[in-house]
Amino acid sequence: MIKIRSLFTAMIAGVAAFSGAAGAKAASANAQYVNAPVVSTLPAVPRSHEHCGLFQTCASTKIGLGAGDFMIRLSGVGVLPQDRDSNVSITGGGFSRHTPLSHTHISTTNAAMPELTFEYFITDNLSVDLIATSTRHKVSAVGSDLPALGGPHSLSVGKAWVLPPTLTFAWHFRPHKRFNPYAGVGVTAMWFHNMKGNQNAFLGLNKLNAGFTGGPSVNVGFDYQLVGNWFFNADVKQMFVRMHAWVQNTPETIRVRAHDSLDPTVVSAGIAYRF
Repeated sequence: MIKIRSLFTAMIAGVAAFSGAAGAKAASANAQYVNAPVVSTLPAVPRSHEHCGLFQTCASTKIGLGAGDFMIRLSGVGVLPQDRDSNVSITGGGFSRHTPLSHTHISTTNAAMPELTFEYFITDNLSVDLIATSTRHKVSAVGSDLPALGGPHSLSVGKAWVLPPTLTFAWHFRPHKRFNPYAGVGVTAMWFHNMKGNQNAFLGLNKLNAGFTGGPSVNVGFDYQLVGNWFFNADVKQMFVRMHAWVQNTPETIRVRAHDSLDPTVVSAGIAYRF
């Protein structure tokens, strides 16, 4: 009877000990749960949705230029006609048809104007661009033939505006880099408009005209990414264009014709924005 009572007492003590251990473990787990840090369940803001100012370079800003990019560029441009060679002849006024003035050539002044350029990247390396500008030039005839005819050594012929849209395909050597040099080839079309002859011209030659012309062009330049989608551009183009012009008096009895290799060198520098 005593053994049974001792065994019963031992079983009660074991159950109590087990219950105490289980309770302590549960209390510890509850304490850890209560004291656990609160984790935010709000979704992270994607990088593509971050706000980036117009004049900021952000994590989402693409470095350099590549396929699909479209740019508009505003530049200052200088047009420097080379007047490499001229063929001048006179008709009428006692001269036979197309009498050459072998010692006379055409001189055209330089000009500077703003220029607008549109450029699209077909691939990472290949782009196509179109420039739009118009410059005004003064045209003079210079040579020893003029004094022989009783005129000045340098004769002001008139003024003309030139519209030379140029389409260029360029190869870019360092796509997706801040500094990206390029070289290109293209074609230039040239219109002359708002032409005005010199009213005090020798022999009464006060009506100036010029025909449409065009020719190939080559260029080199570079783009440099300044900040965000803003780029600095510098460019030099060499155009190969020959001008066909004539000046005549009011009754059109005397006409002087000139064929001149204008071949202008066009230099520009400006700021571009990529869309």
